[in-house]
Amino acid sequence: MPPERDFVGYANNPPRVPWPNGARLAVSVVVNYEEGGEYSLLDGPRREVMGEVPSPVPPHLRDLYNESFFEYGSRVGVWRYLDMFQRFAIPTTFYACALPLERNAAVAKAIVEGGHEVCGHGYGWQEYHDMPIDEERASIRKAVASLQRTTGQRPLGWFTRSVCSPNTRELVVEEGGFVYDSLAFNDDLPYYVGVQGKPWLVIPYSIELNDARFWRGGLVSIADFREYLIAGFDTLYEEAAAVPKMMSVGLHCRIAGTPARSRAVADFLMHARSRPGVWFARRIDIARWWLEHVPPAAVPAS
Repeated sequence: MPPERDFVGYANNPPRVPWPNGARLAVSVVVNYEEGGEYSLLDGPRREVMGEVPSPVPPHLRDLYNESFFEYGSRVGVWRYLDMFQRFAIPTTFYACALPLERNAAVAKAIVEGGHEVCGHGYGWQEYHDMPIDEERASIRKAVASLQRTTGQRPLGWFTRSVCSPNTRELVVEEGGFVYDSLAFNDDLPYYVGVQGKPWLVIPYSIELNDARFWRGGLVSIADFREYLIAGFDTLYEEAAAVPKMMSVGLHCRIAGTPARSRAVADFLMHARSRPGVWFARRIDIARWWLEHVPPAAVPAS
């Protein structure tokens, strides 16, 4: 059944859960690795229409320029991020589509060697919102098996492209082996929902603090992105003096992995690194900490 909507959440009484070493703000940097998994006429049956600029090419024909935008992410952008995270000592989570890592074994190896988390993001960069339930179940299983094979990591979290289906969360729980999902944008802290009669952990994500806004609208300059990231951090950091908070930052290799936009990311990381009491964490680390300090047994299942 589709999940019930919750307009209340923690309200004005959020749990006061100190992060490790007394940190007040947990910062979760997420890289969406999708390049090579987008819709392609070479894979059939359609091509990707999401791109850096509107395409004049009819949908039944290949758009080679749009394809090259995606290729930039896997050829260059992801390596720029990996170098940056190593320089700043930032552990991150990769929302990893499985097919792209099959096509770029060097990236699969580098993600794991860099100490980053591999989170399931579908087999390809595909939409699930209207997918038949049996097809979605098979796709999740295929993605898990593939990511385990290419990275040696069994994904413990799940996030689908754009919009999940009403069945996604139940299928993730049904599959077993997962610890959390990020199929929501509705809070600044982890929380539990009831799934199949048991509490299930959600680590909410963010579209606001996300470089996808360059493509979807709302950001037009590097200064905009830098200002957005720093303003989001400063607000949450101030609020976290009273109640520890979490900040999610969403990045894409082909978007802010470019030379100019990546400077905004680097400036943000320098800004956040300069503040005491900040915990840069993979999403699985946040999930495990929350499970330990806010036990699900204390939360009634819906």
